[in-house]
Amino acid sequence: MFLTIHDVDPHVRDCVKTYTEDWAIVNRKYHKLSTGFNPNTLDKQKERQKGLPKQIFESDEIPDTNSYQDDQDDLKRRSVSIDDTPRGSWACSIFDLKNSLPDAVLPNLLDRSPIEEIDQQNEEQRKANRHKELFALYPAPDEDDTIERHSIPEVPREHFGQRLLVKCLSLKFEIEIEPIFASLALYDVREKKKISENFFFDLNSEQMKGMLRPHVPPAAISTLARSAIFSITYPCQDVFLVIRLEKVLQQGDIGECAEPYMIFKESDTTKNKEKLEKLKSQAEQFCLRLGKYRMPFAWTAIHLMNIVNSAGSLERDSTDSEIGAGERKGSWSERRNSGLVGRRSLERTTSGDESCNLSSFRPATLTVTNFFKQEGDRLSDEDLYKFLADMRRPSSVLRRLRPITAQLKIDISPAPENPHYCLTPELLQVKPYPDTRVRPTKDILEFPSRDVYVPYTTYRNLLYVYPQSLNFANRQGSARNITVKVQFMSGEDQNNAMQVIFGKSSCAEFTKESYTAVIYHNRSPDFHEEIKVKLPAYLTDHHHLLFTFYHVSCQQKQNTPLETPVGYTWIPMLQNGRLKTGQFCLPVSLEKPPQSYSVLSPEVPLPGMKWVDNHKGVFNVEVIAVSSVHTQDPYLDKFFALVHALEEHAFPVRIGDLRILENDLENELKNSISALSSAQLEPVVRFLHQLLDKLVLLIVRPPVIAGQIVNMGQPSFEAMTSIVNRLHKNLEANQDQHGRNNLLASYIYYVFRLPSTESNPSSPGPGGCVLGGSMHYATMARSAARLASLSLSRSRSLSNSNPDISGTPTSPDDEVRTIIGSKAMDRSNRMSSHTESTSFLQTLTGRLPTKKLLHEELALQWVVSSGSVRESALHQAWFFFELMVKSMVHHLYFSDKLDTSRKARFPERFMDDIAALVSMIAGDIVTRFQKDIELIERLNVSLAFFLNDLFSVMDRGFVFSLTKTYWKQVSSKLYALQTPSMLVSLRLDFLRIICSHEHYVTLNLPCSLLTPPSSPSPSVSSATSQSSGFSTIVQDQKIANMFELSVPFRQQHYLAGLVLTELALILDPEAEGLFGLHKKVVNVVHNLLSSHDSDPRYADVDVKARVATLYLPLIGIIMESVPQLYDFTESLNQRGRPSVVTADDYESESSNMINQTVAMAIAGASVPQLSRPSSFLLTSGTGRQYTTFSAESSRSLLICLLWVLKNADNMVLQKWFADLSILQLNRLLDLMYLCVSCFEYKGKKAFERMNSLTFKKSKDMKAKLEEAILGSIGARQEMVRRSRGQLERSPSGSAFGSQENLRWRKDMTHWRQNSEKLDKIFVCDRSRAELEHEALIDGNLATEANLIILDTLEIIVQTVSVTESKESVLGGVLKVLLHTMACNQSALYLQHCFATQRALVSKFPELLFEEETELCADLCLRLLRHCSSSIGTIRAHASASLYLLMRQNFEIGNNFARVKMQVTMSLSSLVGTSQNFNEEFLRRSLKTILTYAEEDLELRETTFPDQVQDLVFNLHMILSDTVKMKEHQEDPEMLIDLMYRIAKGYQTSPDLRLTWLQNMAGKHSERSNRAEAAQCLVHSAALVAEYLSMLEDRKYLPVGCVTFQNISFNVLEESAVSDDVLSPDEEGICSGKYFTEAGLVGLLEQAADLFSMAGMYEAVNEVYKVLIPIHEANRDAKKLATIHGKLQDAFSKIVHQSTGWEDGKRMFGTYFRVGFYGSKFGDLDEQEFVYKEPAITKLAEISHRLEAFYGERFGEDVVEVIKDSNPVDKCKLDPNKAYIQITYVEPYFDTYEMKDRITYFDKNYNLRRFMYCTPFTLDGRAHGDLHEQFKRKTILTVSHTFPYIKTRINVTQKEEVILTPIEVAIEDMQKKTQELAFATHQDPADPKMLQMVLQGSVGTTVNQGPLEVAQVFLSEIPNDPKLFRHHNKLRLCFKDFTKRCEDALRKNKSLIGPDQKEYQRELERNYHRLKEALQPLISRKIPQLYKPVLPISCHRDSFSRLSLRKVDI
Repeated sequence: MFLTIHDVDPHVRDCVKTYTEDWAIVNRKYHKLSTGFNPNTLDKQKERQKGLPKQIFESDEIPDTNSYQDDQDDLKRRSVSIDDTPRGSWACSIFDLKNSLPDAVLPNLLDRSPIEEIDQQNEEQRKANRHKELFALYPAPDEDDTIERHSIPEVPREHFGQRLLVKCLSLKFEIEIEPIFASLALYDVREKKKISENFFFDLNSEQMKGMLRPHVPPAAISTLARSAIFSITYPCQDVFLVIRLEKVLQQGDIGECAEPYMIFKESDTTKNKEKLEKLKSQAEQFCLRLGKYRMPFAWTAIHLMNIVNSAGSLERDSTDSEIGAGERKGSWSERRNSGLVGRRSLERTTSGDESCNLSSFRPATLTVTNFFKQEGDRLSDEDLYKFLADMRRPSSVLRRLRPITAQLKIDISPAPENPHYCLTPELLQVKPYPDTRVRPTKDILEFPSRDVYVPYTTYRNLLYVYPQSLNFANRQGSARNITVKVQFMSGEDQNNAMQVIFGKSSCAEFTKESYTAVIYHNRSPDFHEEIKVKLPAYLTDHHHLLFTFYHVSCQQKQNTPLETPVGYTWIPMLQNGRLKTGQFCLPVSLEKPPQSYSVLSPEVPLPGMKWVDNHKGVFNVEVIAVSSVHTQDPYLDKFFALVHALEEHAFPVRIGDLRILENDLENELKNSISALSSAQLEPVVRFLHQLLDKLVLLIVRPPVIAGQIVNMGQPSFEAMTSIVNRLHKNLEANQDQHGRNNLLASYIYYVFRLPSTESNPSSPGPGGCVLGGSMHYATMARSAARLASLSLSRSRSLSNSNPDISGTPTSPDDEVRTIIGSKAMDRSNRMSSHTESTSFLQTLTGRLPTKKLLHEELALQWVVSSGSVRESALHQAWFFFELMVKSMVHHLYFSDKLDTSRKARFPERFMDDIAALVSMIAGDIVTRFQKDIELIERLNVSLAFFLNDLFSVMDRGFVFSLTKTYWKQVSSKLYALQTPSMLVSLRLDFLRIICSHEHYVTLNLPCSLLTPPSSPSPSVSSATSQSSGFSTIVQDQKIANMFELSVPFRQQHYLAGLVLTELALILDPEAEGLFGLHKKVVNVVHNLLSSHDSDPRYADVDVKARVATLYLPLIGIIMESVPQLYDFTESLNQRGRPSVVTADDYESESSNMINQTVAMAIAGASVPQLSRPSSFLLTSGTGRQYTTFSAESSRSLLICLLWVLKNADNMVLQKWFADLSILQLNRLLDLMYLCVSCFEYKGKKAFERMNSLTFKKSKDMKAKLEEAILGSIGARQEMVRRSRGQLERSPSGSAFGSQENLRWRKDMTHWRQNSEKLDKIFVCDRSRAELEHEALIDGNLATEANLIILDTLEIIVQTVSVTESKESVLGGVLKVLLHTMACNQSALYLQHCFATQRALVSKFPELLFEEETELCADLCLRLLRHCSSSIGTIRAHASASLYLLMRQNFEIGNNFARVKMQVTMSLSSLVGTSQNFNEEFLRRSLKTILTYAEEDLELRETTFPDQVQDLVFNLHMILSDTVKMKEHQEDPEMLIDLMYRIAKGYQTSPDLRLTWLQNMAGKHSERSNRAEAAQCLVHSAALVAEYLSMLEDRKYLPVGCVTFQNISFNVLEESAVSDDVLSPDEEGICSGKYFTEAGLVGLLEQAADLFSMAGMYEAVNEVYKVLIPIHEANRDAKKLATIHGKLQDAFSKIVHQSTGWEDGKRMFGTYFRVGFYGSKFGDLDEQEFVYKEPAITKLAEISHRLEAFYGERFGEDVVEVIKDSNPVDKCKLDPNKAYIQITYVEPYFDTYEMKDRITYFDKNYNLRRFMYCTPFTLDGRAHGDLHEQFKRKTILTVSHTFPYIKTRINVTQKEEVILTPIEVAIEDMQKKTQELAFATHQDPADPKMLQMVLQGSVGTTVNQGPLEVAQVFLSEIPNDPKLFRHHNKLRLCFKDFTKRCEDALRKNKSLIGPDQKEYQRELERNYHRLKEALQPLISRKIPQLYKPVLPISCHRDSFSRLSLRKVDI
């Protein structure tokens, strides 16, 4: 019966071939190294980062501040006094120094070696042990989906949904009397569909099974399965697992037979023993007689989702994390099968079904205890769905039924990935299947509830027959216990029943017949059987299903046969060649059907036959096929039938009722091709592979019809486009990021191959090998784990790679040949291990007369297509491109052309078609990108991938010409566009994909000379040969060509040229609207370099240098964009970059580097042929406003720059540097400076701090975070930025703050632009190890980056040494060097850095000591800073450098006053600003320097050693001051006092005083005391002015500090000490950078900024009054413009802020008097100060602060705050306590002063007197009645005016004024009157305010207020004439008061609305009452005062005052 494959129907043969044939997969040897496949992922980074050394950083070594605190505590406990002056005693200090240990001395430091030798040695040390790959240390760029990433499609495989493993463990009833048979299936109630086939299982005991032995043949092991795997593609809440039980047929209906099971209990077994015995013997009889028939018994259902959900989700989290956030919605199947479901179904899956995840619940064991007995009349599926729906309701009908109690135990769990012992639905074994004797698990076939779109990959041909119901009601005769026997017949004889029906449980594997269950005495039974049939591969017209109906007699009667046939019917399997399936309602014949009935349908009335019920349909049956052979779609069937007819030449063809003759075939075929679009989508997808194969075949081999060749190319191409589009539209869920449908992609990648590819067997090479591959049964393609072995056996790898670089056609493509050769050998070895290998070539059919090539045909069809077809093809261009490429590779492989020259591989016309196609598509992109952006983005990407692929198979030059075509079209369009960014972005994507080719470097010809390529380019071999040194490369050509985007460069290195041109174009500041593309273009470059870096092919140093030559112009491009780069220096310290080049210089230079070339690139031309004059992008405008790049882009650019500098050849760089102008070199140095800041190490602490932040991941968060951490927010950065703005351009280059300001930098944890981290934003607690790792990498990156910078600086220095014309550049080099020292550096780097610095100083000593003097100061500072490092090696190198510096200075001029001065200043500055400064370490370094001095034999005889000793001792003195400062670290006021004192001590040394003033400014700024910081700067400026006026006599400079007194009276203390003490021209005095005009300007500008930030705009004006003359004299219009702009701002702010009530917008400070009492305070005892606190400080706040601070210092119980403000009596205080008295004071002015102090500012600036009031009564109480209430006013005078350079100033004088009660009353009334007046005249009016004041003056409740005062003091004239004046004054006050009340009322009336009328009337009534009461009191005058003539005594006014004033000074 089994046929060979050749006898089978051609369609079946094709299907089987598709499922079993080897795949042909194209592998490019190096493809995995292209950027698309080799992304720089985190894991890969981790791999490359192994074995990094740990870099040691001082910042990581510093102990935590807490431990540092503890050391300080004992210091705190000491007395706070500063008894000794800032200088300690010499003797003890020297003793300390002598006793400390020095660090190790560097060997050979003092030898005089030749400079070259030292350089050589330094270089060798620097280059040793360097990290090879820079990018391994740098985080991969953050790109969600890199455009060139091309995922390998999923392997085509069998479809599974989510898989459940169900194990049936046991079934036990209360009584065990007979065997019970069970089956399981899944049902979906919502869809009303059975969603799996049945699983039959048998849990009977051996004893029970034995009862059936006569009827059952020995059981096949496959029927003994007790566990099954169910697959559910669309899990939902409505899925039930239905369990049905049957038993052997017996007499009686189901109810009777089930009765015993319901009534007997297991516990009563003994009691009912007899009854049970009887039942058992009955059962045995029935089994014996009716053992082969079954009857329905019971059923139950399990609601699957309840189990899954309640079983609790196991590791739900872990699976979520695997799936990733985006895929959570879809169901699990999408993860396995990447969204096989169509669009419709997807929507359904996600709605409300999220919880149905079957992949990760906890396995559950269920015990089902209740079964429902089957109702004989309710067996249909319809009834079942009703029951199931009802089960979900709480009041289920089923609950009310009496159940059958039993125990069924079932395990339900997620199916394992690779279950052992598994059988497919066809009962084939699935590997692994270690032992055939083990009970198997069955894979249960799913009938998905909705369509599933996955192509078939395995042979499956199953038929399911479902008899549903029978109606024999109208049949005569006895037919009651009816069973249906079902058989599958291959002919009409009984012997023709085929053994293809699957057995159920415990029986044979296949049987010839199957019976349905019997329902007792029912003439119209329903059935619920499922009969599963294995369809033969080859069906004929005789195959049919035969149904025979029997009446079974249950009672044993004489002569009655067991079964009586009562009817027959049948279904032919084929109808017109198509499989017949579906619902049937068949008539039943009473007698056996006649001969040859099987070809007819029973519906046909056959003559002479008797039918039940007059030939009506009485038997309902459903037939379902699950077949990967029969399409079950008429359109597909017709198409396949026609194609096969053509192949077999079998005419005429019968299709359906048609007979098609050969002549009509062409039309029919064409029609059927176009009708394919009407086919159902599911079968189209199911048979996708066969369908596409056939269409390809029609294109490639045009059929011969009636002797004519018919071209089917066009219709087939159209059909393909329509199928491909249809899949895309309907299966959107199944696409990758480029819109490639996964099913189509995997078809091309795996399945597609050229039909009929024969090769000449005799030819040598790969074609001649026998390419074997075994015919593995494809079911093995199960799951991912099995895939590996599968792809080996099924895939033949064709490899084709490396674009042929050989220009000469004769040189064969060696590389490719070796690849293919080795591949072929592999195949044959592997083949031998396969058993049944068939030659793959033999299976292909013979060659037909015509054979076209698919790629040529596709290209042609596409080019000529038009209309909707063209549109469709464009929509899915990727498909046709990939198809063409694979076809081309196959063609080359099978025709042995891989060895031929590339130019000869393809015919001209094909190349023309490709060119036309590319041109056409480029045209589409250019014209339609605005309308159909989505389509065009996809098209653009597809085209790029196509060209990328072509590089591997076609001639390189040809592909370049295609690229150029595209480029030209895009470029010419760009000209016309307003906003080009969209198009440029497309072009960038295109470029990026093309450049992702694995041979990108080779394509760029990195090894050739830059000459126009007239000769063929040299062969590849030279790329790797090391022999040709660089000497040849840089022969006579102009070096600049290598570094500019010159024409030769771009012709030679075509792709690299395009990339860099694009970069230059987008980064250009004039490029309108391209700002958004910065990140994108930078990533392109970054990505390329990063991939070269990790590419093993370029690991060799020389090779890498060649690769780097491709990117040399990058240096120039980045230099161009220096002004636009993000300024990383801002966040570090206050300097900003010391830009060596001003903005205007940038302008003048800009035409120099990129000029014509960019323009040409834009035009896409290779020769300058521009229609416009010069480039339209580079019109050099002045005053350019640069847009800054983001920090991330800048960082990426800089790392790329460093890579080029690291890998480029030093000689080449040196030659180029020699050609650069000084300006350009300076710009390069600027860049280096920026790099230092950019890659500075952040320190572990920073990582920990970042780790503790947890943020939501959102883009704006990311932006905010970047801003916050990079410091674009906050006042401090504002200040930094402003100071930069003004000072950056000043000639000296840097502002104050070059003094390190280390503290600031530590705070600014400057964030790594590692957005990968930003994005994840730290899953909160990253592990310790990860943090360590991160710090390790960051440390290595910082070290490597700085070493590269150091290398570059060395090259520049060498260049300068050679050319000698560029000495001015050295200053810049030194600046960068100093900047690196200032940043956080590793010990390793610092060693090399100091070595370089020593070499530099010894080469150019005069540089430091004569030209760049301020750099000398900086250098001293840096060296000292490192001398105090906690790391020994750093100290050793720093002290060596410092010693040599002194020595060199001494050698130049025999004394080293300059270095002495600078070092002393630097130390003062360090001491003043550094937080964590450790004097112990510095002491060791000083000792080391002494050691050098002692050992220095050369200079022993000179004064040098003594001078060194003096200096060192002096430095040591300053150190002792530090100790003291540390003591007061926590007490800001005390600290500033101490600094103030130290500064005072340096009155005779202007430089040092200046240093300390700067330190104070820094401290103030830190605490946001802007006004004080500004004062420090003003003092500094005054000091500088004093000495400048001695040095230089220039009219426009300030005369000295007198000029500044308008800013502050305090400045006069800066006047120079008389000339004889100090002459400013003496060496080393006033030599700092501030003692210059520019320095003065810098200080003043900064002061102005600080004043402005403090809101003191009036002072800003005063500062600028000093500055303006200087700028006017210098004719500096730009600066003047800025200043006047700032003045305008200042004045407009004054105007704006003085309009508020009480001038409230500006607040300058709050003042408190603080007195200290008690010996604990040391020298503070009995001192009184006025403290200036920030505005709106409450008394409680300062009181709390001081109490807490001193409490911590002396102990909380010791400190007491005196609450009142009365004078303190020292005698009454406890001597062991410390008392603080704090009182709020207000500025006090005499009346005459008020004339000048008009504005709010006047009243808050230059304050020297303060007042506070104390109420008292004569008997000692504070408060009393009006007539006894006195008040004491205390007026304090302080030593300097506020604001000053400190925030607390000593009180120097105190006076008191006592007011009598009447005077107190007068003051109160005046105040009230003033308030009224103000409220009345306020503009704009404030009615609330007015009513409040009015209420307080005339309201009834407060009537007592003013009225009572009047009644107490005015009711009678006083007796004492001294009081007459006061009496009168009070009377006049009241007069004024009533007048003001009236005005206020009038005003109020005009303001109120109608609702307040009553209120107004009330107020007026009160006012009149008050007025009446006051009237008599006011009108009474004192006659004595109004006598006309009276001698006036001169002292009358102060009469009373003098008597009561006590003055205390």
